[in-house]
Amino acid sequence: MALLPYQDPGVPVEARVDDLIARMTPQEKAGLLFHPPIAQGPDGTLSDATERLVGELGLSHFNVHKLADPRTTAQWHNRLQERAADTRLGIPVTLSSDPRHAFTDNPLASVFAGDFSRWPEFIGMAAAGDAELVREQADIVRREYLAVGLRVALHPMADLATEPRWARISGTFGEDAHLAARLVAAYVKGLQGETLGPDSVAAMTKHFPGGGPQLDGEDPHFSYGREQVYPGGMFEHHLIPFEAAFAAGGSQIMPYYGLPVGTEYEEVGFCFNADVIRDLLRGSYGFDGIVCADWNVLTAKSLGPVDIEARGWGVEELDVPDRVVKALEAGVDQFGGESCAPVVVDLLESGRLTADRVDRSVRRVLREKFRLGLFDERRYVDPDAAEAVVGHAEHRARGLDAQRRSTVLLTNRGETPALPLADGLRVYVERIDPDVAAGYAGEIVADPAQADVAVLRVNAPFEPRDGFMESMFRQGSLEFPDAERDRLLAIAAAVPTVVVLQLDRPAVATELAGACAALLADFGAEDGAVLDVVFGRHTPTAKLPFDMPSSMRAVRESRPDVPFDTAEPVFRFGHGLTY
Repeated sequence: MALLPYQDPGVPVEARVDDLIARMTPQEKAGLLFHPPIAQGPDGTLSDATERLVGELGLSHFNVHKLADPRTTAQWHNRLQERAADTRLGIPVTLSSDPRHAFTDNPLASVFAGDFSRWPEFIGMAAAGDAELVREQADIVRREYLAVGLRVALHPMADLATEPRWARISGTFGEDAHLAARLVAAYVKGLQGETLGPDSVAAMTKHFPGGGPQLDGEDPHFSYGREQVYPGGMFEHHLIPFEAAFAAGGSQIMPYYGLPVGTEYEEVGFCFNADVIRDLLRGSYGFDGIVCADWNVLTAKSLGPVDIEARGWGVEELDVPDRVVKALEAGVDQFGGESCAPVVVDLLESGRLTADRVDRSVRRVLREKFRLGLFDERRYVDPDAAEAVVGHAEHRARGLDAQRRSTVLLTNRGETPALPLADGLRVYVERIDPDVAAGYAGEIVADPAQADVAVLRVNAPFEPRDGFMESMFRQGSLEFPDAERDRLLAIAAAVPTVVVLQLDRPAVATELAGACAALLADFGAEDGAVLDVVFGRHTPTAKLPFDMPSSMRAVRESRPDVPFDTAEPVFRFGHGLTY
């Protein structure tokens, strides 16, 4: 049987797109504008929802969260592609994923690594500060994603950590725009290569035009955090890392939920904001890739006992069809987390949306599927290769080395510095596996009073929030609760103490820094990687990727859009000792 033009790999991409669009029904076009989650069935089978999403609604972009082992995931991916191939036009599926190569397990931001190699959080890669290391990390992410059929990375984050309380800082490359720009560009190149092609994973850089300058540090996943404010007038400063992503060829952009307050732009969420998407992103920057709205801006969702409100900030009075029209007219191509294809069909039939406007987005989406080779050699993956590639020993070793290289030595007190620790000591540990620590210490003791030194791993402080979703975000105050602060200070007073702070955000650790024998910061690391630094098996070289404020008063008095704006920080950006 002769191939149709869109099925023929020898036909140029734009001609294939033209041919396929001409054959599509409004329903088939509408399906390309939505990007909901999809789940694996038991043992890699197709879930009950798959038939409706693929067979009935004609959707072909899906976001995955929990995955089985690599072999099972590859087999499931192939079954999903087989089901898509059986549709009228056989349009292949594109699967996307949040970050899944670090330590955070937060379904709203990242996914626990599982079988994948484990690296520091992105903020730790900023502490290492090495663009080539970031490119290598992204290349390994690319290889592991490709092996199981993941073709779109919902990362990197090009946002800046200018508001110390913001819960998403761990996913950024820090507070300095120029460092972030270098690392964002390296990450995009590592995922995509020099040009987007069959061996690429497409980078969806987020969250345009820059999350981070949040009022009071609250996050716009929640209505109380919807406002982005610019009292320092630095809106354009937050664009610098995105400009690097554009220059690197990043193929997709995700706007954030937030709405700008007190600027020249309309006060509506960025995916509805024609000033920002149509005029700035599409117009001034000439971006012609896919723009995908952040998840659930159209409809509320019920996840069992949990209700998730629709995050249509500034357009709450609009119904779903009106929101679809406003976002598409603003320049959006896809809606993350949504499956409202029938709404688009109705809008086309009523004339409220033109076929030309829908075709522009359909063209962008199809163009990328062709470039990624999904219609051709990259539709299916090899389960044997998936098992061999994901979490390969070399990948794990490189991730472990990056964990060491991202650990920052903040203080090392005494005429004879406390670190590196000598061999043969009696060591008291907290939040460190005693079996791992036994490979470094002379003896692991159960009581600080019996120890020569204490080594404590401590999470950065936060305010626990009620609610299923709020509990996933470490928000609020950066100060330790009084009881925990006093407990740590008591141990430090009783025995020389090494504190390792895991910093997913800055922390107010002024008293702790003055009391402990040594203070380190890690950004997602295994116990062994941290202990390699503590015991001198690795020499620390990392630098702090943000300022560490001296007090919450200094944080409250700072401007959320301005970098390095807290008064008299305890440690400055770029601080880091060695030995």
